[in-house]
Amino acid sequence: MRFMMIMLPAGYASAPAGKRPELKAIEKMMDYNMSLQQAGVLLAMDGLHPASTGARVTTVNGKVKVTDGPFAEAKEAIGGYWVLDVGSRAEAIAWASRCPLEPGDTIEVRQVFEMTDFSPDVQKAVADMHSNCA
Repeated sequence: MRFMMIMLPAGYASAPAGKRPELKAIEKMMDYNMSLQQAGVLLAMDGLHPASTGARVTTVNGKVKVTDGPFAEAKEAIGGYWVLDVGSRAEAIAWASRCPLEPGDTIEVRQVFEMTDFSPDVQKAVADMHSNCA
């Protein structure tokens, strides 16, 4: 089962563009990331620049609207993510619990959809679309 762990660092929604983690925090996170890799559960991971450097693309009345960060209404911002391949939700939560969080940080754990999560008719339709693209 694949799970995404989403890091929501405290205060990151309003962090300036030049905000970077301190060396000590990076070292702790590198150790944690290495433990995920050594356990064979890590599929992907990355840290993200602050929301102040991002953009949101939405549609309003059928027209594309681009809003540059920071986003005034945002209370939380994603600071990074991991994708794990583990045996259960409980195992994903156990890994998230080991992460070296700073005070106020949060990790959200979400299961990734697999094709087997969908009904047979949806699986067939997707398979048919893929075979038509080949």
